[in-house]
Amino acid sequence: MSEAVSPDEIVELYYKIEREAGDGGYNLNPDRETAMMLIEGLVTNIKRYGYQLCPCRLGTGDRKSDLDIICPCDYRDPDLDDYDACYCGLYVSGRVVGGEVDVKPVPERRPPEKVLNISAGEEAGEEDGEPAETEGIPVWRCTVCGYLCAREKPPELCPICKARRERFKPFSLG
Repeated sequence: MSEAVSPDEIVELYYKIEREAGDGGYNLNPDRETAMMLIEGLVTNIKRYGYQLCPCRLGTGDRKSDLDIICPCDYRDPDLDDYDACYCGLYVSGRVVGGEVDVKPVPERRPPEKVLNISAGEEAGEEDGEPAETEGIPVWRCTVCGYLCAREKPPELCPICKARRERFKPFSLG
């Protein structure tokens, strides 16, 4: 059984994540009670699994299988682009912080085979030591600082220089 989570642990992780989010151009949910509840779930999962597993998803306890849902998860940026919040609501867009939109439920984006194989503790379609399929994902380059990212859309803000999305261009080696 996991040891209890102390309020100090929650506050310490909250400020760490808030600082990292701000440094990367991200925002935490402005509803502090909600944010603190989610951070408590992260602290619980750190104690349970040894890593920062998303508090709103079931993990296997196998870091490799859970890698895509370690907070901040692989789905945060596309969720922010499409829904103005990540799946659990810890990270939100500037539009939410500015009061333009409210946080609404975000549909699960994790592939069903990863969700369905939780009980087996393994991911479908991946062999040990082989990288996951990434073909077809565009690469974006920040025209201000040169930062590169591989995702469907460029980030709202460059995590390096804070340039807005409009400053990103598709990148290719050719």
